[in-house]
Amino acid sequence: MENNFTKKQNAFISEEEKTLNWEEVQISFKKTFGNEIFNSWLQKISLIKEYNDYLVLGVPTRFFRDWIVSRYLDKILEQVKSFKLSLNRIEFKIIEENKQNQEFIKIDELNKVTEIKDSILNYNRLNPNLNFDSFIQGKSNDIALSYSKKVCEHISRYNPLYLCGGVGLGKTHLLNAIGLKLQNNNNVMFISAERFMYHFIKSIKKNDMVNFKDFFRKSSVFIIDDIQFISGKESLQEEFFHTFNSLIDKGSQIIISADRPPMKLDRVQDRIKSRLAGGLVVDIETPDLVLKVKIIKKKIEEIQTQFKENISLSEEVITYIASESKTNIRELIGVLNRVIAFSRVHNKSLTINDCKNILKDVFNQIRIVTVDKIQNVVSNYFNIALSEMLSQRRSRPLARPRQIAMYLAKKMTSRSLPEIGRRFANRDHTTVIHAVKTITRLSEQDDEMKKNINQIKSLLIEQ
Repeated sequence: MENNFTKKQNAFISEEEKTLNWEEVQISFKKTFGNEIFNSWLQKISLIKEYNDYLVLGVPTRFFRDWIVSRYLDKILEQVKSFKLSLNRIEFKIIEENKQNQEFIKIDELNKVTEIKDSILNYNRLNPNLNFDSFIQGKSNDIALSYSKKVCEHISRYNPLYLCGGVGLGKTHLLNAIGLKLQNNNNVMFISAERFMYHFIKSIKKNDMVNFKDFFRKSSVFIIDDIQFISGKESLQEEFFHTFNSLIDKGSQIIISADRPPMKLDRVQDRIKSRLAGGLVVDIETPDLVLKVKIIKKKIEEIQTQFKENISLSEEVITYIASESKTNIRELIGVLNRVIAFSRVHNKSLTINDCKNILKDVFNQIRIVTVDKIQNVVSNYFNIALSEMLSQRRSRPLARPRQIAMYLAKKMTSRSLPEIGRRFANRDHTTVIHAVKTITRLSEQDDEMKKNINQIKSLLIEQ
């Protein structure tokens, strides 16, 4: 009777008067998300304050907050609304983790450090073949090679050394060569930014950030590849920033590679870009014809030595391959391998016409088009300054080229709408959607617009 009476009383309680039983909410999380997600992420959420229309929830770190907001927030809100309909938003507060848990040394601490070390060694071993002797020098990379060698002679003279350039131009080769040269007399750490993030997330989930920090900050030479990977990952950037400062303070040498200069890194904190730009920034350019010919000849020598076979390619064929491969060294080697395989199977010396037939699908494909390239080509085509095209001004002479550039960025690159918007002076993705719809409609109705679009596309493909 008493129980039934209580239920009847509860039926008359208004939405405003209801309070959440957080234990029941957590049980519902476990049922909805499953044990793995609940144990890794949601179990550590605590209820700090409950208001009529929103909740303040506590999470242990900024990384936890970012991860939960980006992946689970909608479902979490849906779950809590089932307990209290008036709730329409959730705020998160970072609760400083118990210092005692952070600072005391666990009994198996040494084993955990060893685990990190073994994992890094398994994935990031220095390749003995990628040394300075095997790096082929040319005009496009001689400055990068020179300073890479100087870093090995005078640690911390250029700090950080920042190598930037497109895909497949030799950045990783140089980083590897530096590591090989310095590893005998220094504690060298060589890791990709992606792998750095993997260990960062793993350490957070295991509540083992102390060992993570200690391990990465004890190196005397810290080499990290493809730093652009930290783009948009706020918590990872925070940890990298402090790791960077700690290493600089103790006099460690830092060498970094990326696909673009520091100040062009998207969604990376300004303070990180400033520190990266404060060292020595060296650009590796696309190889010229002379260097590509040298690379082809060197590769042929290596294949002949390794497989004990004679490869006969004329100077004309080598020059043709080098002149037609216009992107990077990896593509060049891939093209060469294709030609050698055809020559081996058919047991014949190839002519330029043979190569044209073998490689027609490779050399006729669309060249790599980037948002930067589109912006530059469009601004030049309409004879306006790039800064003006990216400005907030909405006059027709600037707005239309801007919309065309956005349209082409959507059609010719793999960038998402939000990414494209950010590249156009941090505009919203809805602006990009409007631009794409507008230019699509105009190109169907206006012959002049269609002609402009086709001409710009041709310029982008040819360059």
